[in-house]
Amino acid sequence: MRKLISVVIIALLLVPPAPAQQAAAPSAAAERAATPNTATRLPVKRVVLYKNGVGFFEHLGRVRGSQDVTIDFTSGQLNDALASLTVLDLAGGRITGVGYNSNAPLDRRLGALRLPLGEKTTVRDFLDALRGARLEARSGSTAIIGRLLSVERKSRIQGGNTREVDEISLVTDAGDVRTVELTPAVSIRLAERDLNQEVGRYLSVLASARERDLRRMVISTAGTGERPLYVSYISEVPIWKTTYRVVLPSKAAAKPLLQGWAIVDNTVGEDWADVELSLVAGAPQSFIQQLSQPYYSRRHVIPLPESAQLTPQTHAATLVPGAGRLFGKVTDLAGLIVSGAEVRVVAENGALIAQGSTSPQGTYEFDSLPAGNLQVEVVTPGFKRAVIQNVGLSGGSSNEQNVTLELGQVTETVTVEAAPSTANTTVSSLSEFRTAIGTKRQLGTGAALGRRESGGGGGIGGGVGGGTAGGVLGGAGPGEARLRAEAAAQARELGDLFEYKLKERVTIRKNQSALVPILQAEIGAEKISLWNASNNSTRPLRALWLTNTSNLTLDGGSFSVLEDETFAGEGLLDAIKPGERRLLSYAVDLGVMVDTKMESDQQRVSRVRIVRGVMMQTSELREKKTFTVRNEDTTTRTVVIEHPVRPGWKLATDVAKPDETASGLYRFRLTVDPKKTGTLTISEVRPLDTTYEISNLDDKQIVVFLRQKSINPEIEQALRRIIEQKNRVAALDEEIEKREVESKSIYDNQARLRENLKALKGSAEEKALMQRYTRQLDQQESRLEALRKETAELGTKRQQAQAELDKMIQDLALDVSL
Repeated sequence: MRKLISVVIIALLLVPPAPAQQAAAPSAAAERAATPNTATRLPVKRVVLYKNGVGFFEHLGRVRGSQDVTIDFTSGQLNDALASLTVLDLAGGRITGVGYNSNAPLDRRLGALRLPLGEKTTVRDFLDALRGARLEARSGSTAIIGRLLSVERKSRIQGGNTREVDEISLVTDAGDVRTVELTPAVSIRLAERDLNQEVGRYLSVLASARERDLRRMVISTAGTGERPLYVSYISEVPIWKTTYRVVLPSKAAAKPLLQGWAIVDNTVGEDWADVELSLVAGAPQSFIQQLSQPYYSRRHVIPLPESAQLTPQTHAATLVPGAGRLFGKVTDLAGLIVSGAEVRVVAENGALIAQGSTSPQGTYEFDSLPAGNLQVEVVTPGFKRAVIQNVGLSGGSSNEQNVTLELGQVTETVTVEAAPSTANTTVSSLSEFRTAIGTKRQLGTGAALGRRESGGGGGIGGGVGGGTAGGVLGGAGPGEARLRAEAAAQARELGDLFEYKLKERVTIRKNQSALVPILQAEIGAEKISLWNASNNSTRPLRALWLTNTSNLTLDGGSFSVLEDETFAGEGLLDAIKPGERRLLSYAVDLGVMVDTKMESDQQRVSRVRIVRGVMMQTSELREKKTFTVRNEDTTTRTVVIEHPVRPGWKLATDVAKPDETASGLYRFRLTVDPKKTGTLTISEVRPLDTTYEISNLDDKQIVVFLRQKSINPEIEQALRRIIEQKNRVAALDEEIEKREVESKSIYDNQARLRENLKALKGSAEEKALMQRYTRQLDQQESRLEALRKETAELGTKRQQAQAELDKMIQDLALDVSL
């Protein structure tokens, strides 16, 4: 159940009545007795349709006495109404209840009856279910009354043929059993009132199955006299759709006309007669809950997934607008510079986008300006205010606009048009309108809106133009009509939503649809050719680079382009906010062909950084893509080339900046003259970093770096000084190691001598050999003492050398571009 408005059912007279009301009760009772309670219908007065498939409906009418009000829904619409219903008796009455027909499964509703009958039954099955009931069987003037005992099928042989007949047996009040053959001449009447009512309920259940999706809500009221009654709710409705017409002008100074229409469907079961209609773009949160469906204990129903449908191509919105540069000099009529003058740059929608003052040399400069037709204003005391209109600027381009001031008061204004510029975004190569297209006085104003009540338009009268008809002959053409046209709807922001409220009331009959005008405004648009490699075609698309200068939000939908009074193509657009620029493609450009060529360079080191003992070499992988564009047409083509933004890659510094960046795309502009060929080259680089520990480098590695040209002489000299210091540390380590080896050899020899002395005890040679071994041990101890001193001295030198090496490595800091 879609929920947009909280449920409110207000019964105004649930509060005990005042004494005066109590005194009036007898007359109210008399009025209810005198006035039959016939149900009435409240007309729809206001409809608000949302883009998420729900509509808000308001009914307003009058009731008398205790009168019921009915509103018809489908099951889906009733669910929404139950979750959002608001009922107000506005003049002292009260709401006594709201009911609707149940939509329980048919087998369950039949099972709740006392008759054991199914959905499909025969006369024999029906009578069999009535056994024990009191019936009257009549054939002509003969009548038999009794209780039904049985229903049997028997065979009869007549004239050599066998036929099947049905017989019923009745037990009369006298106790007789009478058999009656059921023939077309026999009628059966139910003689019990309760049974007759039960059969009526059974037939009503079967009848409701024929209108399974019709749910009638009955609102019961109680009160006296005639009173206004207000009912509102939301209901499931078809999504209203938007479609646009872009009429390209014939004159360079004019802007294209954007005409918007909404397609509205009335499927709620009520006529919309002279209703106030609003269309809201946006999708407030909403969901479905089957409140009108009786629930039973059962397994969950999981719907099958829906497959996505392909749609015509749309183009990504601007992510980073292209930055333009505007500069110039301010002088007086004598050519003298004017310094300190205030310079303002204003966008097409009137927003201030840049402001500054002229330099002592009389110059001004603004960077990072958005593309479009801008207005430059210059103000300084003693001179008239200067306004330069239609200063064209495109992304990544520069435009020089010099200003000459006239002597006078600041309150006076001199307005001039900017000189033509290649950056101007106004379409100028369009033909004149012919005057024989039509003569509607006001294009799309809907003057007859809601006045006609016949035809498939559902009350949308007055033709496409919606104005007074003047025929095809002798009237104003579309060009003149376009100048006098105005929108048929008022637009306004509603938080995150956007509303188009029709100025005229509208009539749309039940189960009919209508095309409703909602927008008419001038917009900024540049006609270009759009190329993207993903389209797998050498032909670009014809497109409009549209800027929404209407100050209105454009809802997503389809659009058609009219050029030279002829259909030029159609496409789709996403929602566009005021001031936003968007590409809209609508046809294939058969006059332009695009070819591409890719080149890739080998890696080379472009930068070396040495910080804290680490050397980082940055190499670049370069790729260059050249676009060759051939224009075979007789008019100049502006080609916008979309190039993908690849992770890890960036544009080279020598490449012109793109006009803008969209999600995952760069957009570059290229202008190609008639019968000429133009080229655009886009170079990209991908940095690759390789890291080395300085302490692990040696002479061989330096030789490799020099051979690869990945270091320069400055880096080479710094690395060689570090390697020389490393060699000094290594030489000291070698000397220390030699002495440690010699000391170990002496220790091993002393151990041997001591073992020999132990073996000589008590022998004849003991005295002589002991003296000899003692002299050797004394000499070795002296050598060990010397070795310890030398090792200690070498260790100190080694520590000093290592400290110096560490300092050299830590202090070395270089950042060199090769």
